[in-house]
This record gives sequence, C-alpha cells and structure tokens, in this order.
Amino acid sequence: MDFELTEEQSLLRDTVRDLLARTYDPETRLKVTATELGWSREVWKQLAELGVLGLPFAEDDGGAGAGPVEAMVVLEEVGRRLAPEPIVDAVYLPGSLIDAVGSAEQRARILPELASGATLFAFAHAEPGVRWPSTEIAAAATESGDGYTLTGTKNPVAHGDVADELLVSATLPGGGLGLFLVSPTGSGVTRRTYRTVDGLRGAQIDLDNAPAELLGDAGDAAQAVERALIGVHALLCAESVGAMEEALRLTTDYLRTRKQFGVTLSKFQTLTQRAANMYVSLELARSSSLYATASLADGTADPVIASRTRLQVGRSGRHVGQEAVQMHGGIGVTAEYPVGHYVARLTAIERTLGGGLDHLAVLAARVGDHDLPEL
Repeated sequence: MDFELTEEQSLLRDTVRDLLARTYDPETRLKVTATELGWSREVWKQLAELGVLGLPFAEDDGGAGAGPVEAMVVLEEVGRRLAPEPIVDAVYLPGSLIDAVGSAEQRARILPELASGATLFAFAHAEPGVRWPSTEIAAAATESGDGYTLTGTKNPVAHGDVADELLVSATLPGGGLGLFLVSPTGSGVTRRTYRTVDGLRGAQIDLDNAPAELLGDAGDAAQAVERALIGVHALLCAESVGAMEEALRLTTDYLRTRKQFGVTLSKFQTLTQRAANMYVSLELARSSSLYATASLADGTADPVIASRTRLQVGRSGRHVGQEAVQMHGGIGVTAEYPVGHYVARLTAIERTLGGGLDHLAVLAARVGDHDLPEL
C-alpha cells in the first residue's frame, strides 16, 4: 500500500494549511473563540469556496466526490491550528446521514446547501445519562397527521447553538431508529447553549411535540448512524494527530530556546528523552489514524477498528498533552499561550463519542471473536 499522499491530496493539505495559518495565530484564535459565535464566518466562506465543505458529497450534490483520505487531510490541518469552524459537526456528519438515508428530493434540497456553507446542521443524537455506545434512545416520534412530532431531550449537541436545521434521532412508533429534520426555532423546541472546555460551543435541545420531517422512509436507520459515527471517529483521530504534532513542535521549540542554569533546556538529557517519547506517541497515533482512514477508504466501517484507533489516539493525546504542559512549566496553562488550548482540545476529543474506558469495553467484549494462537 502507498502511504504517501497524491499530488492532489498534498495540494489540498497545503491550501488548507495556508488558509488556516494566515487566519489563526494564537492571539487571533483567542479573539475569535471569545466572540458570541465562536468561529469566523469569513473563514467558513473561504472553506466553502475552496470546496472543503463539499468534499464528501457527490458532484451532482454540489460536492467534490472525495473520499475519507481527503477529509483526514483537512482535519489534520484543523487540529494543527485549532480552527474552531464546525466542519464535522455542521456539515460532514449530518451530511453523511442525509446522503445515506434521505430521499432523492431531500438530498437534492439539502446537500448543495451544506456543501456551499449556506446552511448549518447539527446532529442531535446523544442523550443525558446515556453512555456511548448505547443505542437506547428515549426521544420518541409520534405520528401526527401526515408527519411526526418528537418529544425528548438531546444533550450534548455539538455546535447546536448555530444550527439552522437539526437532524434528530428518535424511536419510531413501530420500533427502530428514525432520523428527523427539525427546525430549531419551531414550536416545541427549546435550545439552551453553552461553551465547552475547549472553547467551542454546544447546546441542549428539548423537544415537546416538536413538528418533524422524517428523513427517508420509515426504515431503521441504526446501521447508517453507526457507520456515520465510525467515520467521525476517524476524523476526530485525524484532528488529534494535527493537534499533537503542533503541541510537540511548540514543546521542542521551547526546549531549544528556554534557558536554565545558563544553558537551553534541550541540553538536559531527561527532557530530550521525554520529548522523544512524545514523538513515539505521536507516531503511534498517526499510524492508527491512517489505518482507520484506510479501512474506511477500502469500504470497511468496523466499530472494532474505530475503538482500537480511538483508544490508542486518546492515550497518545493524553501523554503528549500532559508532557507538553509539564515541560513548559507554568506558562503551559496560561490562557495567552497556545499549549494549554491544545491540551483542552485533545481532552475534549478524548471524551467525545466515548472515553478510553468505553472503547476498551467495546474491545474487551469482542475478544471472543478472535481465535487463540496455538503454540
């Protein structure tokens, strides 16, 4: 297998890297995330013009028809600059579900709007008190005339604060999981917004007989949701790799310039060994992320691969983040210096769609699927 990026993929990486580097130095990012919106509409527009938002969608739907590798390339650059734009939450995740489950009319109506950046969605799936990977959904759909109404609570809903439309999961009247289009400003919908530990935004969505449009037919969408979330796992891993790489770069640069006892910190063997161990963790995460992306590109959406990758990337992210803060000393946890923000984002990613123990439980439950080696 060729692990090198193609010329087109390298060009995509360099273009996104240049855009985000010009936009987000640490000071500018702090100012942008402190605004009410929390990200830049201007950067969003530029990402749409570059075709980044439409990457996963077919050309007939206003996209580029690209695969998982291209999305991985974009998310690594997002992680490298901690860009706060909701590419995955508002476009890639809901768009993949609409593409997989929606009717031809719904795809033609919605996907071009997502690809152009004109409309932002949010996938309201998680519920309070329910740990991933549980598929128990308390939100329920009730038939009402020619449509449906939904009742339940969804939290956390990543970037649900800015969503123009909601894609909500709920139990169908006859059983099974359904996906519904809901207006966040419609009757029976209450949206409570908040900031997250990594400086981004989320919302709690309360539904009380809220009018809803069924996505696709009345079939069970559980497998489509599982497949879409496996894709999100891979994207989160790619973003983590980008964040870890930049955290390591900041740390090694600091060791080369910060002096103690008249010499730079890089002269202390223990610190250089710890930096080398950070590099090992980074490369383990990079290899795991590439494996998960390659599996998706090969048409395999395996929850075991997703959990295996998330477990390794999460462990690597925690190691790299903790060491970065420790070797920077007190400055590593100040709001003005970027290292602490990389650690916050890595921590938030590690807890998104299950933490390390949750993924370990998934893997432990599947041990019996493997044959024991015979000596």
